[in-house]
Amino acid sequence: MRMVDLIEKKRDGHQLTTTEINFIIEGYTKGTIPDYQISAWLMAIYFQGMTEQERADLTMAMVASGDQIDLSAIEGIKVDKHSTGGVGDTTTLVLGPLVAAVGVPVAKMSGRGLGHTGGTIDKLEAAEGFHVEITNEQFIELVNKNKIAVIGQSGNLTPADKKLYALRDVTGTVNSIPLIASSIMSKKIAAGADAIVLDVKTGAGAFMKTLEDSRDLARAMVNIGNHVGRKTMAVISDMSQPLGFAIGNALEVKEAIDTLKGEGPEDLTELCLVLGSHMVYAANQAFSLEEARQKLIEVIENGEALEKFRVFIEAQGGDGSIVDDPTKLPQSAYQIELVAKEEGYVSEIIADHVGTAAMWLGAGRATKESEIDLAVGLMLNKKIGDKVQVGESLVTVYSNTEEVEQVKEELYKSILLSKEKVDPPVLIHEEIMK
Repeated sequence: MRMVDLIEKKRDGHQLTTTEINFIIEGYTKGTIPDYQISAWLMAIYFQGMTEQERADLTMAMVASGDQIDLSAIEGIKVDKHSTGGVGDTTTLVLGPLVAAVGVPVAKMSGRGLGHTGGTIDKLEAAEGFHVEITNEQFIELVNKNKIAVIGQSGNLTPADKKLYALRDVTGTVNSIPLIASSIMSKKIAAGADAIVLDVKTGAGAFMKTLEDSRDLARAMVNIGNHVGRKTMAVISDMSQPLGFAIGNALEVKEAIDTLKGEGPEDLTELCLVLGSHMVYAANQAFSLEEARQKLIEVIENGEALEKFRVFIEAQGGDGSIVDDPTKLPQSAYQIELVAKEEGYVSEIIADHVGTAAMWLGAGRATKESEIDLAVGLMLNKKIGDKVQVGESLVTVYSNTEEVEQVKEELYKSILLSKEKVDPPVLIHEEIMK
């Protein structure tokens, strides 16, 4: 089998076989197929696309390239949730303890963030002492005992995907639905979940800016998951403005605590109930989505969801008293108000620009070497559709320096007002089951 023949085959729009795709991925991982040939093959995929079978084969070839996590020792159906990213996306911090309180095992493998804020692990480390440096045996034991635990990502999970992504990044082939879908799903499947719930973002703050592109990606991932025997569904949710109010690590932990108390932002609460209902239903802990939703509401109202968060934090060495006293979370030295210069209605909040402002404060990483400041970030005081008076606070800036002019300038450019009333955006655009 020659790589040049397979490049030509895909270039001419023909379907590659399972054996051929395995040959390509195995050869590239081992270094026997060079970058320049894989680059040509990726560009052929970019223009010609891939069939459902090819996408599934590519996904599973990348899964087979490295470690695969065996979660069979964990009782019950393991359901994972994946978000395609966004600004102020606190859903994982809420969903983990929320669905665990209903009896769904949450065996979460997470990484650190690169971008607007930290990743799930960075955020959880705002609870002093919390750590993910546990053995696989401890991880499984904690999930069986408490229904929830988080561990750091394996260094050898889908190495083929890491190599392919680095190459796509420099060859103009990142924005390919088959390649994006296979990349995401390979990591989820290698992580050992039985079922996968996908939160596919759409809008200005999302990777996919249009509903059509978000729908195409969601369907591609759902098809791959179901094709390879993982129960998979997707929710397409809005990211035209940040989710919730908090953007920043400790701030998002506090917002998660508020949400688990039933006092969180309306949009974050609703999205968590929708995603959580699908997780509970997929785990066979409810006979319908409606019953699943009611179970989630009950554990919020009776305090079991919040208590599960405390148990989870303490089991991994963290200070669980933050649940009762969030002031024990890292605190910034300064809180600076960004006040409205005119009267009107909030018509637009450009999510990715707001996220950039948070990163400038130190809430996120511009590079892998960047240090995160867990205390800093932004708290939105207004969302799209809200009425604003002159001098009223639009955003509270949490900072460890008083020099925030650049941040304020970016925020003023990112929060637009209009004289006419504006309706808030639709939160849930679509739910894709198959």
